[in-house]
Amino acid sequence: MEETFVPLQGIKNDLRGRLLCYKQDWTGGFKAGFRILAPTTYIFFASAIPVISFGEQLERNTDGVLTAVQTLVSTAVCGIIHSIIGGQPLLILGVAEPTVIMYTFMFNFAKERADLGPKLFLAWSGWVCVWTAALLFLLAILGACSIINRFTRVAGELFGLLIAMLFMQQAIKGLVDEFRLPQREDTSLPQFVPSWRFANGMFALVLSFGLLLTALKSRKARSWRYGSGWLRGFVADYGVPLMVLVWTGVSYIPTSTVPHGIPRRLFSPNPWSPGAYDNWIVIKDMLNVPILYIIGAFIPATMIAVLYYFDHSVASQLSQQKEFNLRKPSSYHYDLLLLGFLTLMCGLLGIPPSNGVIPQSPMHTKSLATLKHQLLRNRLVATARKSMRKNASLGQLYGNMQEAYRQMQTPLIYQEASARV
Repeated sequence: MEETFVPLQGIKNDLRGRLLCYKQDWTGGFKAGFRILAPTTYIFFASAIPVISFGEQLERNTDGVLTAVQTLVSTAVCGIIHSIIGGQPLLILGVAEPTVIMYTFMFNFAKERADLGPKLFLAWSGWVCVWTAALLFLLAILGACSIINRFTRVAGELFGLLIAMLFMQQAIKGLVDEFRLPQREDTSLPQFVPSWRFANGMFALVLSFGLLLTALKSRKARSWRYGSGWLRGFVADYGVPLMVLVWTGVSYIPTSTVPHGIPRRLFSPNPWSPGAYDNWIVIKDMLNVPILYIIGAFIPATMIAVLYYFDHSVASQLSQQKEFNLRKPSSYHYDLLLLGFLTLMCGLLGIPPSNGVIPQSPMHTKSLATLKHQLLRNRLVATARKSMRKNASLGQLYGNMQEAYRQMQTPLIYQEASARV
C-alpha cells in the first residue's frame, strides 16, 4: 500500500485498483466451480458460530434487548454489502467480542440513568454509531490507514492473540455457566436441581470438546493413511460443518430420558412477532434522547472508532500476508470508509455494527489459497496426462507443464504499473 496523507487520495487509489480487478473476482469464483463451496461452508460456520455465541452473551448482558437475531442480521447484511462493493473481498465482517464488550458497557451506563434507561438504550447507541461513523469517515479521508504500513508482523499477531484470548475467555465462561443457574429462569424447574445442573455441564463439556477435537482432526484428513482419495478430500473440505451437524444431532439423543431443557439451548426470539419491530425502527426514538447524552455519545464513539480502526485494518493486513502470494491490490482506505457507512446503517437499524474480524479473515484467505493449490495441482496433472496421451517427449512434457503453471500464476498486468508508483 502506497503511503499518502493527502485527503481522499488513498480512497481514489483503492477504488482505481479495485475497479481493475472487480470483474475478475466474480468470474474467477464461478470458474472455480463447485470446489468453491468448500471454503464457503467452512467460513460460514466459522463466522456464524461465534456470532451466535456473542448474540447469546449480548442477550444475557442487555436483559434481552439485543439477541442472536440482531448479531446474525448485522453480520449477514454487512457481509453481503462488503462482498459486493467492498475493496478487499477477502475480509470477513462480523460482530466481534470487542463490540459486545462496548455494548455491554453502554447498556449498563444507560440502565442506571433514569432519563435513558433500557427503553432509550438502542436510540442512544444509534447516536454512538453516528459519531463512530463520522470519525471513521475522517480517518479514511485523511489517509490514516497509511500508518498500517508501520505496523510489524509482530504487532498484528499480538492483536490477533488478544482477540483469540477473548474467544477463549468467552468459551471457558460459557462452559462454566452450564453448571450454574441461568438468569431470568424459573429455578424451581426440575432441570435446575443440582444433580441435573451437573449433568448438563458435563454434557456441555463432552459436546464442546468433541466438536473441537473432531473438527481439528477432519481438517487433516488428506494426510490420513486410510480411506479413498475422494473420501479424504471430502472430509477435509467439509469436515468442520459436518462435525457441527453431527454433534448437534448428538445433543438431541438423550431428550426422552432427561428433563426438558437439558442440554440448554439458545433461545432465539421471532423477529417478526408483534412488538419485535421496535428494534428495527429505533431511528424514530433517537430524537427523544436528551441533548446531553447525544453529545456525550462522542466518548464511547471515540473508543469504538479507534478499536474498529485497528481491528479492521489488522484483520485486512493478516488476510494479505506475504506467504499467501496475493497479486491484487489492497484497499485499506476505501474499506474503512465503507465501514463507516455500515456502522451508521447498523446504528439506525438498532443492531450492533460489524467490522473485520480475526481470525476468520486470515482463515478465509488460507482456505482459498488451499483451493488454489488444489486447482493448480489438478491442472498440472491434467496437462501431464494429455501430453502422455500424445506421446510427447520429456522436453515437450516439461514445456507443457511449465506453460500451464505460468497461466495459473501470471500476475495481472495492471499491478506492474502500480508497483512502479
